[in-house]
Amino acid sequence: MGAKYMNKIAIFLANGVEEIEALTVVDLVRRAGIEIDMVSITEERQIISSHKVVIIADKIIEELNFDEVDMIVLPGGMPGTTNLEACEVLMKQVDAFYQAGKYISAICAAPSILGHRGMLQGRNACSFPEHESQLEGAIVTRNEVEVSDFITTSRGMGCSIPFGLAIVERFKGKEAAEELSKKIVFQQV
Repeated sequence: MGAKYMNKIAIFLANGVEEIEALTVVDLVRRAGIEIDMVSITEERQIISSHKVVIIADKIIEELNFDEVDMIVLPGGMPGTTNLEACEVLMKQVDAFYQAGKYISAICAAPSILGHRGMLQGRNACSFPEHESQLEGAIVTRNEVEVSDFITTSRGMGCSIPFGLAIVERFKGKEAAEELSKKIVFQQV
């Protein structure tokens, strides 16, 4: 799938989501001119984050046409990650994206979902340290972000900007991600 054909991301929000991980991705990809829908997996658009921040999603999962989505993003947080994994509609789509080789990105605890589903076998992957044992079959690293074919993983809230920039790079290329990095005054050491 070439970058020129990619045009839409869906990021999934559950009660207990880590708000910085979710909203940093939304902010960065929108700054880059990429369309992203914040999608509630509940029947309500309002989500309460893990730190009691109210987030209003763009739509609920039943309103999303997955055929129009080029990337699924799973933010972490607890119990947000557990709630995402318990959503059968979402997990069916994660499986379909994996089978089709479509882009899947997960940060913090959420890469454990991919591990549980056997999607990280032989891939470099990273997650929040307490969840590394759940990255079944992965070559676990401590890098901020790992990009392995069509799967991107990241470690946690402190890695939200590099994670978001990696997603921008998938859609717009390295130069666009570097330019955005400068615009937000983000300097990697």
